[in-house]
Amino acid sequence: MSPYGSSVMKESIMQSRRPFVALSALAVAFFCAVLAGCNVGPKYLPPAMTAPAAFKESPAQFKQTDGWTVAQPQDAVLRGKWWEIYNEPDLNALEDQLNIDNQNIRQAFENFMEARALVREARSQYFPTVGVGGSYTRSQTSSTVASTSSTGTSGGKQSQVFSLPADVSWEPDLWGRVRNTVRASQYTAQLSAADLENERLTEQASLAQYFFEIRGQDALQKILNGTVDADKKAVQVVQAAYDTGVGDQISVVEAKATLESAQSAAINIGIARSQYEHAIAMLVGKSASTFSVPVVPKTSAPPPIPVGLPSQLLERRPDIAAAERNMAAANAQIRVAYAAYYPALTLSATGGVESSAIKNLLEWPSRFWSVGPSISETVYDGGLRRASVNQYIATYNANVAAYRQSVLTAFQQVEDSLAAIRILSQQIQHQQKAVDSSQTFLRLEQGRYEDGIDPYIDVVTAQTTLLANQQSLATLDVLQMTASVQLIEALGGGWDRSQLPTPTQVTQKPSKSETTIQH
Repeated sequence: MSPYGSSVMKESIMQSRRPFVALSALAVAFFCAVLAGCNVGPKYLPPAMTAPAAFKESPAQFKQTDGWTVAQPQDAVLRGKWWEIYNEPDLNALEDQLNIDNQNIRQAFENFMEARALVREARSQYFPTVGVGGSYTRSQTSSTVASTSSTGTSGGKQSQVFSLPADVSWEPDLWGRVRNTVRASQYTAQLSAADLENERLTEQASLAQYFFEIRGQDALQKILNGTVDADKKAVQVVQAAYDTGVGDQISVVEAKATLESAQSAAINIGIARSQYEHAIAMLVGKSASTFSVPVVPKTSAPPPIPVGLPSQLLERRPDIAAAERNMAAANAQIRVAYAAYYPALTLSATGGVESSAIKNLLEWPSRFWSVGPSISETVYDGGLRRASVNQYIATYNANVAAYRQSVLTAFQQVEDSLAAIRILSQQIQHQQKAVDSSQTFLRLEQGRYEDGIDPYIDVVTAQTTLLANQQSLATLDVLQMTASVQLIEALGGGWDRSQLPTPTQVTQKPSKSETTIQH
């Protein structure tokens, strides 16, 4: 038989086999499609948390209605820019600046972008891996190797091979390993988004607290400056009385000591104010050396704050949302670990052109190819898979405990802040009466001293009492305002769970502006 006849026969055999190859490929594809619906491991069911019917420390729960009260209706919630409830234009401007220039928020945002990129990395496992390349090899056999007719080799022969191969490999997701890896990455990205919102809320609340602390320091500065002015006049009066022989020297000494003490306290106020101002500068991304907050010596009562229902708290706290997403991600990792118990199927194909002469490289006879599936199963791994499953189960259980702890902490923080505002509002009313009485006490004592009834030390006592009560009142005002900010933070600010991005949204590619390198 001629070599041409042999080639025709081989081609005929190959053509007769092609239908069987196609049927085999269809069978493999159908088998993969059936198994692709398999998803091993436990399904995710978030633990149920029972919320109380009402907040215990809400003023609505007490018969005593004087002081601070919550906003009506009771089921209202904060929305959007929560700090605008205070009607402070300077605070509004600083909060808007913080949302743009705060570096901690920027860091949390980039962590979120990283988590989104990891989702797309995990999704890449759904698709085949395709590789192309080129190679050139020139070789020479050993001259001391004897040629044989069976091998067709001869000593000292040189050869060269030009090759342009392409490889395709794909592992079908038969047991949900890739799907659960993607889900774990999506849940982790949602967790990162919740962490971003929690960081944003923390920074916003810190700024508001520092802002009201500065307002309180300015109010204290005004009180002390007024006290210094009053003490200076008192020194002049006592000195004049002593110079005319009406007063005594001890009264002069006492008046001067009182003045010096007030001046010292007035100077000391600048330390705390400067530190709060520097803290705000850092929050808004400015250098402390070039930043300042205008002096506004005033304090005010906190506005009514919509507390809402305790059951709403679970949907309004970004840290609780993060803890819940952490549980979901851990559950998905358990399912990934379970998938390791089952065999892995890999479909691979290789093809290209290969020739010993570059001029023949792209000719049809230079082609080569191979295709075929492979399946593998781990028979013994020394307990590795079992340990992996137990590891992720323990991680999940730890995350459940962390979630429940986050919920309990949230209720505690709300109750703490409600109690602080309610009690401080009542304390402020009594402290204001103490200030009024101290002012009357000082006025009466000054009259008795001028009439020669009481010594000047009694006037000093009255002055000290008034100053202490005024300082206490200003401090209580600041504590109440900062407690109201802490309450808003404990309620989740203006955030709710509906703002959390969906798995589809965290999978999408970010915009060009989001991926720009910062300098």
